[in-house]
Amino acid sequence: MNLRYWIGLAAALCLTVSPAMAPGVPAAELRSPQAAEQVPRQPMPEKEPDAPPEEAAVPEEEPAEPEESDTFTITLSFTGDMLLASLHGQRTAGSFLDYAARQEPAYFLQNVKPLFDEDDFTVVNLENVLSDRALTPREKDTDPAFWFRGGTKNTDILTSSGVEAVSLANNHTGDYGPGGFRDTVKAVTEAGLQYGDNTTPLYLEKNGFRIAVLCNGLWNEGQASSIVSRLRAAEAESDYQIVFFHGGAEGVHTPEAWKVRASRRLVDAGADLVLGSHPHVLQPREIYKDTEIVYSLGNFCYGGSRSPQNRTLIYRLTLTVRDGALAGTESELIPCYVHTGQPYNNYCPAPIADEAQRQRVLDFMDGKAGTPK
Repeated sequence: MNLRYWIGLAAALCLTVSPAMAPGVPAAELRSPQAAEQVPRQPMPEKEPDAPPEEAAVPEEEPAEPEESDTFTITLSFTGDMLLASLHGQRTAGSFLDYAARQEPAYFLQNVKPLFDEDDFTVVNLENVLSDRALTPREKDTDPAFWFRGGTKNTDILTSSGVEAVSLANNHTGDYGPGGFRDTVKAVTEAGLQYGDNTTPLYLEKNGFRIAVLCNGLWNEGQASSIVSRLRAAEAESDYQIVFFHGGAEGVHTPEAWKVRASRRLVDAGADLVLGSHPHVLQPREIYKDTEIVYSLGNFCYGGSRSPQNRTLIYRLTLTVRDGALAGTESELIPCYVHTGQPYNNYCPAPIADEAQRQRVLDFMDGKAGTPK
């Protein structure tokens, strides 16, 4: 065999080697074009960019509601002289005790009861002895002199009509001596009424706010000193101080100069309000150093006369308290008739409906008219 034979044989062997043994040839390149068309390549999905990590949701804070302040009002009503009795405790035709024997207790204050019911406290000057005993009247050196007494059941007149407290600091609760005064105190307290006198302060309280009502006689200018002492003591026990005094000349519409000076001194000493009684007629008010002084509230339900001057009023005070402190004051004068009988006293006061007559009373109280009618 020559060399050309061996070279041909080696070439033939190379062409017959299995494709699986051919190194470096991808299997895909060994497929026919037809096979490649039958198995199309699926394009790879485009990779979406990585989303930023989600932040934890923070709940929105709701705006805090403002705290409601602790605000409330206290309304007080004051009247002048209530005399629920007759001279010497006797029942005569047309007298107060005659009416009391024939009428229910609610009769007397029926026209003002709605006003007294809607306030927090009603305070009146009770100017007579209440006793069921046969007492001896004490001696008096005045001329003329009067003694007034009624039965203890007359407290029903007050309790049935929205009255909560009485002043006993006047010149008639002592008409029958210490025994008559003790009977009166017992009668009002057993009826559930609070009372104040020359030594006993009257405290009225609502929601922790305390009002001192200092009931006291005021018969001369010097007596203001003892009231000033009581005021200073009451300041430590209360948040608001009212002086409810009894004194001065009767039957005159103009307060005496000494009473004006004494009342102003009480304001200088810290009184927040000064109210007067005893003259049996109205006397004007004034504003002194931003503080009200009413020199006389006149009569109200008054059994001491068949024909008293027929104009009076209810003094109404409203205090606004916020967070335990006084935030505002407002006052109102409510003109009233002392009685609604014609021509004599029927012991049944009522608010004045006639606008001209109402305004006349208000003008008088503010010094714009000489008399209230």
